[in-house]
Amino acid sequence: MPITTLSSREFNQDASRAKKATKDGPVFITDRGRLAHVLLSVEDYQCLVGTSSTIVDMLAMPGADDIDFAPPRVRGIAKPADFS
Repeated sequence: MPITTLSSREFNQDASRAKKATKDGPVFITDRGRLAHVLLSVEDYQCLVGTSSTIVDMLAMPGADDIDFAPPRVRGIAKPADFS
């Protein structure tokens, strides 16, 4: 995955070039010679962040009624509390 580096001036003068470059990988933008920002495509960003589904989201998905889920009963793990 090639990395493109642009100065802030280059980015300001040709933002469309930077956007096109994100198709190949991240675009680093420098400010006075130091890395300051990273421009990513939405797809790359979503891969980086990932999707975090909750159990509520998963149960609400279409077709969830067709999924058989019968977890085994677990016995002997919990112990009664001793309040003495």
